[in-house]
Amino acid sequence: MTVVLMLGSGPQAVQAADWPRAGFDRIVAINNAWRIRPDWDDAIFPWDFPEDRRPIAGPDQRLITQEDFVPAQNALGGFLYAGGTMAFTTAYWILHTLKPRVIAAYGCDMHYPATGPTHFYGTGTPDPLRADITLRSLEAKSARFRILAAMAGCAAVNLSEGPSRLVWPRAMLQGLAELRLQPFNTELAAQALARERALNYHSPSGRYWEEADRFDLAQIDALDALWLAANQPAP
Repeated sequence: MTVVLMLGSGPQAVQAADWPRAGFDRIVAINNAWRIRPDWDDAIFPWDFPEDRRPIAGPDQRLITQEDFVPAQNALGGFLYAGGTMAFTTAYWILHTLKPRVIAAYGCDMHYPATGPTHFYGTGTPDPLRADITLRSLEAKSARFRILAAMAGCAAVNLSEGPSRLVWPRAMLQGLAELRLQPFNTELAAQALARERALNYHSPSGRYWEEADRFDLAQIDALDALWLAANQPAP
């Protein structure tokens, strides 16, 4: 597995309908994004995604649900550390299950304009902006993923040209397979992982909100700050 397109539902995501398939080894569509192009390989959605909006898998296509992505996200730290929204959940599932060399995100910017469409299909719910202890800093959560992906030999990049909450390096369609890993501060990343182990904020069921009272927001914010700092290469 080399290059995976992680396709979200941002307003610009429909542009991916015309992209050549040859540039991607696999296409993973999040929630409604399966509607953008019919040649998706994996469609991933949460347990509460409406039945009438779910795709029907054709030959060689798979539907990915919580039975698949909860164990994958737990294997890479769990929802408290990784972020409990589908863009991050999908990224961790891809990294853990497909083990690609490149994850290229498009339509996953988690930036919602005050006016106009918020999704390619019109106006939707800005799920990542809800009050949630795992999403206090979308930038920090995206930094954590970018670093863990790099540790696994995978470059996480953003194909979007617009405003984004992802702190992944920007990239273009051309040359994705030849992308090199971007550096990060290995010492601070090791400190962040050590702090995660010490805090032991794990919720194996994935339903972290049911035990939210045992998580210290100040500790989560400090951990987020550490991951953000680690995202920058050491001087």
